[in-house]
Amino acid sequence: MSETIEIAPRSGTAFRLLAGQRLTVIDPRGVQVADLLAYNAEDVREVISSGRTFDYAETIRLTAGHLLYSNRSRPMLAIVEDTVGQHDFLLTPCSYDTFHHFYPELPPHRGCFGNLAEALAPYGVTEDMIPVAFNCFMNVPVDGATGKLEVLPPTSRAGDHLTLEAQIDLIIGLTACSAPASNGGSFKPIHYRVEGAAEA
Repeated sequence: MSETIEIAPRSGTAFRLLAGQRLTVIDPRGVQVADLLAYNAEDVREVISSGRTFDYAETIRLTAGHLLYSNRSRPMLAIVEDTVGQHDFLLTPCSYDTFHHFYPELPPHRGCFGNLAEALAPYGVTEDMIPVAFNCFMNVPVDGATGKLEVLPPTSRAGDHLTLEAQIDLIIGLTACSAPASNGGSFKPIHYRVEGAAEA
């Protein structure tokens, strides 16, 4: 069993995930979102793509058995375990701008966008290279008649997790989300661990 690492509330990290390794994202306390990005470790211009993924999956409800694709139509991650079944791949990482828009009464925060930008900078990723993230555990129902989106508290409970297997060598960006509505009004840590034969 590999080490479980904690991402502090409202912060983020980045790390390598080799082909064949598995990343498990854990919500240790429940009702907390984690924004996830993936880049090709050999060429960070290749990045996770919500549009390509939705196109090939033919659904916006992604769970175990689905692949997450890159902007070059290559599988990057396979979802192999999912105890929640409710994630978002529509909305962009929260940022100063989204705080000004949605939470004008609150002190602005750089959000997941700023945390991802800082964590990924050592790998050559700039702000303009940050796309829509795969928002683990985020609850964004879509009205089938009107298309209207809502952001509701996650349905994840303490200990729920999502496990993804890398299909190629990746750079992963991962956060403990900073937006109040996305996390039921409070900010909690996210845990993760990396396992697999490539680990050694």
